[in-house]
Parts: sequence; C-alpha cells; structure tokens
Amino acid sequence: MDSLSDLSFFAVLMKQGSLSSAAQELGITPPSVSKRLAALETRLGVRLLNRTTRRISLTPEGETYLTEGARVLEALDAVERAVSGAKVVPRGLLKVSATLGFGRRFIAPALSKFARAFPDVEVQLHLTDRPVNLVEQGFDLSVRIGTLPDARLTARKLASNARVLCASPRYLAKAGEPAHPRELPQHHCLFIREGDEAFGSWHLRSGGKQETVKVRGALSSNDGECALAWALDGHGILMRSRWDAAPYLRSGRLRQVLGGWAPPPADIFMVFQTKANLSAKTRALVEFLHDGFAAHREGVDADDSPW
Repeated sequence: MDSLSDLSFFAVLMKQGSLSSAAQELGITPPSVSKRLAALETRLGVRLLNRTTRRISLTPEGETYLTEGARVLEALDAVERAVSGAKVVPRGLLKVSATLGFGRRFIAPALSKFARAFPDVEVQLHLTDRPVNLVEQGFDLSVRIGTLPDARLTARKLASNARVLCASPRYLAKAGEPAHPRELPQHHCLFIREGDEAFGSWHLRSGGKQETVKVRGALSSNDGECALAWALDGHGILMRSRWDAAPYLRSGRLRQVLGGWAPPPADIFMVFQTKANLSAKTRALVEFLHDGFAAHREGVDADDSPW
C-alpha cells in the first residue's frame, strides 16, 4: 500500500509540475513534499527528478517509474470499477497543451463547452509555440500541428489544414506579384518562429514539381497573429495556415499569392499517451474534440469555429 501511495504522490507531483504546486494540491507544505520525495528516492535507491530553482525534470529512472506506475494505478482503478460495478465518470484534473493561435481561437471555446458537459473535470489549458513533453510535463493531451514520432504517444487527426501564401493588395501593388517561387527572394517575407525550428526556407509543390526557396524579411515573430497583422499592414508575403488567413482572403484584405503552388500541409492532431486503459477524462475530451471537428476532417477548411 505504501508503494501505491508513493506512485500516486509522484503522479500528482509531475502533474502539477513543481513542489509548491504539488504541496497546494495535496494540502501539505512544500518542505513536506520535498521530504517525501527524498524518502521515496532513498527507498528506491535512485534519483527520480533533476531539480533546479526553476523547474523539475524526470531522470530516465523517474520516467520509467511515472509511466509504469501510471499503468499500475490505472489497472487498479479498472479492477475496482469492475468489482464495484460503478459507472465510469470523467473527473479530476485534465492538463491540455495547444499552439498559441489555434488554441486561443478554437480549443479554448471547445473547452468552454466541454466544461459545461463534464462539470467534474477541472481543465488547465497551456498555450505555447514550443512542443511539450507529455510525460515529463504531465500533460494529458496536446493539440499540435503534425504528428509526433514517439512510440509512447498516439496521434489522432483533429482537423485538416493547408497553408497558403498571402499578402495585402497594398503590398502587391507596390512590389508586384511573384509569378514563380524563384521570384520570392526578391520580396519582403514575414516569418513565424515555431520553437527552435530553422526558418527562412519555404518548400512549395505544384503537381510533380517542387521548389525550395530561401526567402528574406525584416520582421519575424513566434506569434502568428503578429505576423498576420504585419501582412495586413502591407509589410510583405506571409505563409500562414488557411484557418487563420481565410477571413481576410474572403474580405479581400489579403490576396493569395502563387495559388498554383502549395506549401506543405499542416494538419492538426491530438496527441496523448498510448495506454491500454486511457483515463475516462482524457477519453471524454478526445471524443468530444474529435466529434466537434468532424466537418474539418472532410475537406472543410478550419476557418470557422464549430463552437
């Protein structure tokens, strides 16, 4: 029983992400959390966490203890439900990560509806331009562009999404409209920095032809809305997801550039840990979002929120 208690304690600690937050969740003091963690590491004879003044991170042993321990706890919960015949009700804390723009515009409204449908679930939404480590950072679900090549994770498509090149009529009247991707280096281009990814090379395809061009520009941001505002203000050509640019393309404030050439697709996925017994709260959210975005997986541009 002490081992099960330690597993639960460690799961709460990683879910909260810090000793102080875990202490608040458990109703004890931070020194008590630190003391219990030290006792756990002493009992196991290994260090589970790397600790700095700002953050905690899992050691390889800690990651094994967390992931394998979660399976033990879920199996125990499943056995108790089977024996008691109790109805599985989604409840508890659910930590969700999403990209800045899509998360703000689509996931936040979806979670508003989800919270009304599942009042026993507490949802924390974290928006970031950087990829998150679900295991280490304690997230239950991440909404991100592209799949994650990790065997421990499951990716389920949420919405189809294409990128477009676009610019304001004012910019095109002044600089001219490129007729071929090789003309893009002569233009001012706007960049969105996503995490630590390199930027400045745009890949375009038309039928069986493919072009990779090195482009330049004086303005870049990690926030797509900033880059979009610059494009609307006539500063240059922007590559942006269609769901973000579509309202302005419809109104004429932006015009598509090089319409015969397509940037790489940017489909949107839900990513969660691969588990035999996914928690009821995570399963409920996955199905809720999957159903809500059904139309956007069937060729409908994700430019209008289903919520």
